[in-house]
Amino acid sequence: MSIINYASKEIQFKIVYYGPALCGKTTNLSYIHSKIDPGNRGDLVSLATASDRTLFFDFLPLSAIVIKGFKTKFQLYTVPGQVIYNATRQLVLRSVDGIVFVADSQWDKMEENVEAFKNLEENLNKMNMSLDEMPYIIQYNKRDLPNVAPINYMEFLLNNRKKRVQSFEVISSTGQNVFSSLNVVSQLLLHKFNKASDAAQANSAPPQIAVV
Repeated sequence: MSIINYASKEIQFKIVYYGPALCGKTTNLSYIHSKIDPGNRGDLVSLATASDRTLFFDFLPLSAIVIKGFKTKFQLYTVPGQVIYNATRQLVLRSVDGIVFVADSQWDKMEENVEAFKNLEENLNKMNMSLDEMPYIIQYNKRDLPNVAPINYMEFLLNNRKKRVQSFEVISSTGQNVFSSLNVVSQLLLHKFNKASDAAQANSAPPQIAVV
């Protein structure tokens, strides 16, 4: 759920990077953080688990978009990949506005990719959210490795719903398509926010957003 801060004239959106363990979620955030001007981002914070990591940081985009007089600000999160930390995944997913699903392209990771995708849907459903109504995109990461599955096969496994979403071939270690995928999911959630805001105004009712 988007958060409007009237004092600072900002709207905050939450984007979660979701996927199996060691698929490249952390590498995505580390690359983005390294390329953003320090004056336009917060600190990169790592909340370590015993054998995995989840990260959090927030930043202001270089070319901040202004919506109805408010600057947009994005908070990016990753979830821990291991199933034993599912409670943490659910906590991180609370109030999410957009999702980047990061799949590992290696052949032997297909089962883990499918399980993580199903787990994402289940966790959203538990919070009365639907993936079909959520702005999200899919990354096929690690495309530089020699043992990767064909894209059309991964599309069949992970992007075969009634409504297919945009997907990207990504090499997060070099930054290939890291910002492209972030830009698209950002545009999708901003479009959804604008649509909801306009509908609320038309009905003379406040938009469904939290106010701080």
